[in-house]
Amino acid sequence: MKTMWISLLIAASLLLGPATGHALEAGKDYEPVSPPQRASVNPGQIEVLEFFWYRCPHCFSLEPGLNEWARKQPRDVVVKRVPALLGPSWAPMARAYYALEALGLTEQLHGDVFNAIHVQGMDLNPPDSFLDWAATKGVDRQKLAEAYNSFATNTKVLRAQQLTRDYKLNGVPAIAIHGKYLTNVALTGSEPALFKTVDALIDLERKGNPRGGR
Repeated sequence: MKTMWISLLIAASLLLGPATGHALEAGKDYEPVSPPQRASVNPGQIEVLEFFWYRCPHCFSLEPGLNEWARKQPRDVVVKRVPALLGPSWAPMARAYYALEALGLTEQLHGDVFNAIHVQGMDLNPPDSFLDWAATKGVDRQKLAEAYNSFATNTKVLRAQQLTRDYKLNGVPAIAIHGKYLTNVALTGSEPALFKTVDALIDLERKGNPRGGR
């Protein structure tokens, strides 16, 4: 009987994120990624991917909370943005993101792109509109145009498109944890619950449990 109770306690502990006390339930709080994807981080690090689209109002709404959450993460958690591509019309803003990244301007202008679209009502999908807007922010238009149309940017856009397929996304924003788990507000029910779920899944991955809440 004692052995049985110990086994039950161990099983329960695997379903809980110790830092949050948040119980995990596959299909409710998150979906297992099948097949699991390879994380592009160093050993000992945990990769968290945020899939977004600049024109998505839900992504815009999540951005402040996501930034606050990311700032609190320990050094072993690596948070990366991935512009999802669920259709051809999503490609221009994915290209815009990687063009800014090429010039080291994502941290400076990432939020401004969201604001331009969702607060100011601007359409930055046409390349010239995006480039003209960036020039008003003091960006060298010619250098940004070169980055926008570069082979490196094209390669990254194709990679983002492949990741969108590999993770079988059907909407954004979505957060993937170390290639194994995928979650979003639609699953968790609220933004606070989303970050609790992500924290719990990170703790689960940190423990090296390959099965998660399945």
